[in-house]
Amino acid sequence: MAGLRVPSRRFLLVPAILCPLTGCATRAEHVFQPLALAASDASQVDMLVATTRKPSRNPGQLYTGDRGTAISLNRIVVSIPPDRNRTIGKVQLPLLDRADPEKEFAVLDVGKVASEQQLLEWVRKNRNGKRQVLIFVHGFNNTYADAVLRFAQIVHDAGTDAEPILFTWPSRGDVFDYLYDKESTNYSRHALEDLILQATKSPDVADVTILAHSMGAWLTAEALRDIAMRNKTIPAKVRNVVLASPDIDIDVFRRQFIEMGPRRPHFTILTSTNDKALQVSSLLSGGVGRVGGTDPTPYAPVLKELGVSVIDTSAITSSDPLGHNAFADTPDIVRLLGKRLAGQSLAGGEVSIADRFGVSAANFAGTAARLAVAAPASVISPKAREILKRELSPDGGQIVDGQISY
Repeated sequence: MAGLRVPSRRFLLVPAILCPLTGCATRAEHVFQPLALAASDASQVDMLVATTRKPSRNPGQLYTGDRGTAISLNRIVVSIPPDRNRTIGKVQLPLLDRADPEKEFAVLDVGKVASEQQLLEWVRKNRNGKRQVLIFVHGFNNTYADAVLRFAQIVHDAGTDAEPILFTWPSRGDVFDYLYDKESTNYSRHALEDLILQATKSPDVADVTILAHSMGAWLTAEALRDIAMRNKTIPAKVRNVVLASPDIDIDVFRRQFIEMGPRRPHFTILTSTNDKALQVSSLLSGGVGRVGGTDPTPYAPVLKELGVSVIDTSAITSSDPLGHNAFADTPDIVRLLGKRLAGQSLAGGEVSIADRFGVSAANFAGTAARLAVAAPASVISPKAREILKRELSPDGGQIVDGQISY
């Protein structure tokens, strides 16, 4: 039919490639209702969640994968099963409507942050001695519940006492919706900028670390670039940025770096040439290598010039069929690094595990690198990954009834 374009065969093949690898698994439902009762010896993570998703009419879902018109803020408390009932780096999803906190991750409390005063109260209640904040931005193929439970697991297993803030953008949580997810990151870029700037303006925050995974790394790099170009600099409080398996064109990443200006935070990148999800993304992008799936050796001079630390995890055997979480889903490594972080703040020196685990380019500089390694890559669902580009910039606003209106 004249004028009708048939989708590229490359795009049609992606779900066929990824589904057998991931199993196209279903998710736990009704995570946020009914609320569970705390187990006596379970740990708890009290997090702030900012989202650009559309609210759901189902209280057990809380938010959908559709795009909202504002940033919604919630305080969520997640219970982590006792260590005797779980493996580091894993999330035990609830099997029934009501989770069992002894054996499963469970939501204990959900509250709306409906005013600036409530936000300030949460920050002051949860701040550590060094007033540190950890912002996590998830990747492709994640529901709201996926992002919340994974971030709770990261915070717990890393042993960090920084204030945990999750930014979750409108992912449909479906391997067939990678193009929708891609555009949703662009839709949410200004909202992430606003969150970062609000955090750095608070007198109760002195140090911000951003941990971003896969497609979320693209969103994070773009948000920081826009902040720098608009404000002539990135706030000094944003000291460290960790990009785990970033799905970004290597040339685009260099351009983003240049446009961030000379006063950039320290960047740490986790890469693997065995990342099948990023191989698919490269296929979709005309064969251009992704930052997270490329052998960093040829780019070493450029990365050194930019002040970037690279952790090549290609030598690590992963239980993840996509190889997307190869480094951090290895319990022995997570335990080792978790012990060094347990009970500590994010501040610290360097960690080198190259000799012990055969990981090349493992020069971990500063706090962000230590956190990246300890953050058990459960860093999100090991399904598929993504692509990038495009632009949408709504104007910022203030918190009203739990939302920051554009």
